[in-house]
Amino acid sequence: MSEQDSLLLDEKTIQQVSKLFKIISDPTRISILYLLENQELNVGTIAKVMNMEQSAVSHQLKVLKMARLVKAKRKGKAMLYSQMDNHVYSILEQGIIHINEEK
Repeated sequence: MSEQDSLLLDEKTIQQVSKLFKIISDPTRISILYLLENQELNVGTIAKVMNMEQSAVSHQLKVLKMARLVKAKRKGKAMLYSQMDNHVYSILEQGIIHINEEK
């Protein structure tokens, strides 16, 4: 996007991007996103790996799902969660690159 194009962003787009950054600014949500990067996991497994209560993980997954960052599918009685797409990882990767440049 050129500098001129960035001036053409409408208020709705600016608000939506801001909301996305607020959602992915949470360390727990970042950890969950990376945990789901290349695999499907249920809430119990995520909670165990992250040493968290299932209810807390469920809450974070709900936020990520509403933001269309993760998706869920039913397998038997369990819900399996996985990444929605790779866009968010591109954003996070740019942040990691930026942080590592300072070292």
